[in-house]
Amino acid sequence: MAELDTYRHSVAHVMAQAVKRLFPEARLAIGPPIADGFYYDFELERPLTPEDLEAIEAEMRSIIAEDLPIERRVLPRAEAEEFFRRAGERYKLELIEELPEDEEVSCYTQGEFTDLCAGPHLARTGEIDPEAFKLLNVAGAYWRGDERREMLQRIYGTAFETKEQLEAHLERLEEAARRDHRRLGRELDLFSFSDEVGAGLVLWHPKGATVRMLIEDFWRRVHLQRGYDIVYSPHIARAGLWKTSGHLQWYRDSMYSGMNIDGVEYLVKPMNCPFHILMYKSRTRSYRELPLRWAELGTVYRYERSGVLHGLLRVRGFTQDDAHIFCRPDQLEAEIEGVIDLALFLLKSFGFDRFEMELSLSDPENMDKYAGDPERWREAEAVLEAILERRGETYKKAVGEAAFYGPKIDIKLFDALDRGWQGPTIQFDFNLPERFDLTYMGEDNLPHRPYMVHRTVLGAMERFLGNLIEHYGGAFPMWLAPVQVKVLPVTERNIAYAEKVQGRLREAGLRVEVDARDEKIGYKVRQAQLEKVPYMLVVGNREEQASTVAVRHRSQGDLGPRSLEDFLASVSEEARMPG
Repeated sequence: MAELDTYRHSVAHVMAQAVKRLFPEARLAIGPPIADGFYYDFELERPLTPEDLEAIEAEMRSIIAEDLPIERRVLPRAEAEEFFRRAGERYKLELIEELPEDEEVSCYTQGEFTDLCAGPHLARTGEIDPEAFKLLNVAGAYWRGDERREMLQRIYGTAFETKEQLEAHLERLEEAARRDHRRLGRELDLFSFSDEVGAGLVLWHPKGATVRMLIEDFWRRVHLQRGYDIVYSPHIARAGLWKTSGHLQWYRDSMYSGMNIDGVEYLVKPMNCPFHILMYKSRTRSYRELPLRWAELGTVYRYERSGVLHGLLRVRGFTQDDAHIFCRPDQLEAEIEGVIDLALFLLKSFGFDRFEMELSLSDPENMDKYAGDPERWREAEAVLEAILERRGETYKKAVGEAAFYGPKIDIKLFDALDRGWQGPTIQFDFNLPERFDLTYMGEDNLPHRPYMVHRTVLGAMERFLGNLIEHYGGAFPMWLAPVQVKVLPVTERNIAYAEKVQGRLREAGLRVEVDARDEKIGYKVRQAQLEKVPYMLVVGNREEQASTVAVRHRSQGDLGPRSLEDFLASVSEEARMPG
């Protein structure tokens, strides 16, 4: 991977050189390799067009054909500053200013082009295959990711060592575009967004709401089976609650502005945990009651910059499948293992079968970012690592990625295109029990501090449904399909029989629609296919006289005539909720 990163980094530099040749007024920002490709940010006098990208690609091939040596130079700081000042590269000057005063500056030069860069790079531009890269698109990007700074133009590209690898990747991108949940959300009439409502706030249409309801019903059933209790909490609370919890100190930038109610400031909740804690504190708890497992599909609101909002995957209001476990210290490991088992069971039930785990730890060099005693952090991190080791899980450590209140285990799930998505999170918290002075009466009749585990197993309903849409390409398994069967009358004369069929299927618990429009049957079949309905039942004069239905499957095609009861028997298992 490191070698491919070096290759792509060099392609990014070739692209930047091509841009400077075609647009001499362009100012360079940064251009790193990323997963599956690279990008480079530029300040330009006008927006780039698709035709510009074609011209840049052509110039890149010229630079590759020139086979220019790529040479590293280390300059004294003052000399580097003077060079980039003369070149008018103010973004490079800003980067140099952030380097330590005594540090020399690394630059790479190819032909007339010099860039501030730590490297590494290929030895020559000619080592790049001119047929194995592609510029993909242009997007806006704030300098340093700060929306208060300049808006730049970011050119995204991809590069591989061979043309065949590039073509395979471009085919994957095309398939990903076909599965894009934003496009499918519109085409399947699942959800929408409206400027009148506000960015990042989802409007669930009946079909999308049906899928979400099925997910939530399954979630509740499984949680009740595994010893959880369901709770509900308000959407707002006094600002003082968020001060006690530490959110105003550690999380304020992600919270929305307050509202004045009867002279008291209230805030919309970004998390559900303080409410569950107050439920715990509503009376004295005994060691015999623990563990308490309280779950809530709680809607929360968090500020996200408009530039990072992305369909259902990045929103400002979302419903989290949240739960908090209050337990004794001797119960902690079993509870965390139980959460891992639950998470994997649910994800597999929805059709995901490959996962990666990550242990997010504190940064021992910067403990000011975290609440609580560093020694307690080391103990908690050791507990989570011991659980993963005992289970034989493959995982990687992410130093500095812990939540402010405790370390966590993250489970990444992979979809049908082998893309990773953020999934379940299991977070150990010794901070909030201290802040809220949580206790239980022990067997010794003395108060003890409980441990607390925060966890989501699906994450946000919005993001999880976006993942599901892309995983299945909108063709949900039958138990999740918003419409499981479409009855298609051939003529107007057959509508009454079609409605009779619909009634019997609904009695059996299926979700059924009749397409009674005055359209040819071929058109109705094509429409049902586009809507990704699992089964189509064609009913004409022949079927009505024989009391049968002509069965079609969305992927298997024509399955022939059957009696209605035979059809019901054949799909009953497929239509049943798993578990």
